Amino acid sequence: MAKTRRTTTRRPAASAQAPLEFNPDYTDVKRDLKRIGILASSFIVLLVVLSFFLR
Repeated sequence: MAKTRRTTTRRPAASAQAPLEFNPDYTDVKRDLKRIGILASSFIVLLVVLSFFLR
């Protein structure tokens, strides 16, 4: 059996890399959630009003 020589790859130091900044933009998500909230509350109000007429 022949001995194999292991080669190790060297990684650069963590301080050498610039830190990545994660700054997502949630304006579309906020607008969609606001629209969903308005629609849900209007449907609930509509159901309450219809329940008075259907009794």
